Amino acid sequence: MKRTEWEHFRNLALPYFERAGIYLTEAEKAGLEVADLGLGEFETTGLVLHTYVNTARVCAKELVLLPHQTCPQHKHPPVGDDPGKEETFRVRWGTLYLYVEGEPTEAPKARPPEGRQGTYTVFHEVVLARGEQYTLAPDTWHWFQAGPEGAVVSEFSTRSRDELDRFTDPEIRRLPEVTP
Repeated sequence: MKRTEWEHFRNLALPYFERAGIYLTEAEKAGLEVADLGLGEFETTGLVLHTYVNTARVCAKELVLLPHQTCPQHKHPPVGDDPGKEETFRVRWGTLYLYVEGEPTEAPKARPPEGRQGTYTVFHEVVLARGEQYTLAPDTWHWFQAGPEGAVVSEFSTRSRDELDRFTDPEIRRLPEVTP
C-alpha cells in the first residue's frame, strides 16, 4: 500500500474513533496500523488498528471497521507452551457480526466478500451491539464484519503475535507493507 493510500484510509477511520468517544493523541493517530492484509481491497477486507499495549502477557487494541468491512477468517494458534491468543471483543460503537466455530446460523446477516467466499468456513453468528462483548478461546477460527454503519471494537487479549496468525485465505499477508 502506498503512503498516500495509508493516509487516506487512516483519515477515513479517524471520525470513527471520535464517534466512539476514544481520544487519540497526534502520535497515536500517526502510528495507526492500516491493515489491507496484502489484498489491496481495504474498503472490503481490512481494518484500522491502534495498539495501546502488547506485552508478553497482555494486549489492548482498538479496531475500526468501515461499513460492511470484513476482517477475514483466521485463528491464533499455539506457540510453544502458549495455547494461543485468547481475546475479548467489546463493541464501542456500531454493530459487529462475529462468526465462530459452531452450528451455522441459518440466515447470517453478513456475507464474505465477493470472490473470497470459499475461504470462509465458520458461520455460527454472534451479533454484538454497542456495549456487548464476546470472548474467543485460543486457536478458534473466527471472522467478523461491521454492520451498515461501521464499528469500533475494543480488543482485550493475551499476547498478540499477529505475524503468526493463520488465515484460511492463502493470499493474505497479515503485516502491512507501506511504500513511499
